[in-house]
Amino acid sequence: MPLKYALIHEWLTPKATGGSELVVQEILNHINADLYALIDFESSNPKSYLYQRQIGTTFLQNLPYARNGIQKYLPLLPLAIEQLDLRQYDVILSSSHAVAKGVITTPEQLHICYCHSPMRYAWDLTFDYLQQSQLGNGVAGWITRYLLHRLRQWDVLSANRVDYFIANSEHTARRIWRCYRRKSTVIYPPVNVEAMPFLAQKEDFYLIVSRLVSYKQVSLIVRAFNQLQKPLVVIGTGPQMKYLRKMANSHIQILGWQPDDVVKKYMARAKAFVYAACEDFGIALVEAQACGTPVIAYGAGGALETVQDIRSYIDTGTGIFFKAQIEAALIEAVEKFEMYQNAFNPEYLRSHASQFSRQVFSDRYLNFLDKCSKTRPYLE
Repeated sequence: MPLKYALIHEWLTPKATGGSELVVQEILNHINADLYALIDFESSNPKSYLYQRQIGTTFLQNLPYARNGIQKYLPLLPLAIEQLDLRQYDVILSSSHAVAKGVITTPEQLHICYCHSPMRYAWDLTFDYLQQSQLGNGVAGWITRYLLHRLRQWDVLSANRVDYFIANSEHTARRIWRCYRRKSTVIYPPVNVEAMPFLAQKEDFYLIVSRLVSYKQVSLIVRAFNQLQKPLVVIGTGPQMKYLRKMANSHIQILGWQPDDVVKKYMARAKAFVYAACEDFGIALVEAQACGTPVIAYGAGGALETVQDIRSYIDTGTGIFFKAQIEAALIEAVEKFEMYQNAFNPEYLRSHASQFSRQVFSDRYLNFLDKCSKTRPYLE
């Protein structure tokens, strides 16, 4: 009898279109799995590949304003994910950056978690969350801190429900070990390298494509380019949009949201792609390289695994790192880049990006799944 698979993801909405959603899509391309999520607004979206698909959800689906930001119900997420009844399945596959790994399983089931990140609200971004939600002070602040404390406890406890962890980078694997004391296997997420247009000849502007939220550090890039007085194009939307437009000088264009074909054209034409966030992986960095476009990136997190600094790899460099999230460091990196820009080989950048292709991901993921299906961790 063929095995029955369930795939669990946190939320499926038109606004959630990042790397974790690409992993879900690629898994579904190869595995006939029933799909579950805390909320689903994609199966009713005619533009989505999930249109009219049967997707299991939780009680959060019917709560007010869930579509526009389920994070406001953060204390309820663990309770909601535990209400999914998955007893009919042989293999549970979770795609988790918050609570998906916390589904309840039986001893007979195999649970493999592709972990994009331990829950950021509870760990790395605790103090950012307190500051941005304006819940860091007074009685509300103490209540919020207590809830986050309990959330961390649940997060560690629920890690024990996973048989095998997959991490999307070595950086994430270290964070999984730090938070859960669990080993993981690194399988980089799929990047649609083949769909990215390649151009060897570049135009005279720099580019950033990102959600406009504080931890992405787009404001740092805008401030640095205000001083550099060099042309910069910013693509993306988010709560910092008005703030960035007010801050930016006339040589900086804040284009807001743009369709994929427009984003790809800008990526292919840009002199360099600039990124200042510490990402667990950073798909946009690989997409830029697939276009033959060098990267100027903050030298931390997943960028260290996808970008090769030309100062260390003179013949095979794909970008330049800056060591601190401050304007002076980024300005220095841009000036260094312009000294080296003729040394970059666009064809090599494209070749380098191919090691993170969808085909590489699917081969490694399916091989790992096959290996795990033949064993059980308590028998090892």
